[in-house]
Amino acid sequence: MARGRFITLEGPEGAGKSTHLALLAERLRAAGLRVRTTREPGGTRLGEAVRAILQHDAAGEPPLPRAELLLFLACRAQLMDEVIRPALRQGEWVLSDRFCDSTFAYQGYGRGMGLGALRALNAFATEDSEPDLTLLLDIPEAESRARVSGRGAADRFERERADFHRRVAEGFRNLARDTPRIRRIDSSGTPEATAEAVWAAVQPLLQEGERP
Repeated sequence: MARGRFITLEGPEGAGKSTHLALLAERLRAAGLRVRTTREPGGTRLGEAVRAILQHDAAGEPPLPRAELLLFLACRAQLMDEVIRPALRQGEWVLSDRFCDSTFAYQGYGRGMGLGALRALNAFATEDSEPDLTLLLDIPEAESRARVSGRGAADRFERERADFHRRVAEGFRNLARDTPRIRRIDSSGTPEATAEAVWAAVQPLLQEGERP
């Protein structure tokens, strides 16, 4: 049985990751593929419990930056072993709303932690696994703020200061520039235009699967 493919969607707050993950999953299923969707933090019972701490202040106190990082990595280790690797071995395509590049952007560029240390810790958590393709959905800062403000109560990251979000957005762009597996997609246009750009970026992986 052929191994599946692992695609992650990344980007700043309000970029449309959840929307386009669902649209991409639907299109891949229509093409005859088996698709598993997941998210970070989350995707497992442990991950969802930690998500409540990281996103929604369930512990009653904010985690220190180092604790925040380690909680994300714990969720990722669990997700890799419990969901992603088994699905890939079964030939499923796995789509994740966020993965390692969010760590590099948020804890690296946003919190100021060293990228070398973050990459080493991520490699430990994932046992050196990484996505086959990462789609970076990118939008201007003003549009990001407008989208977030229009969807109700903000989570812990959405409440961060504007300079934090600027560093994160720039971090994502730097990662896209330096990392061949990342494809940067302008998601400031219509959902239809963004969906077509996402589909075009996935085509090479589909064509690989068609080779004898």
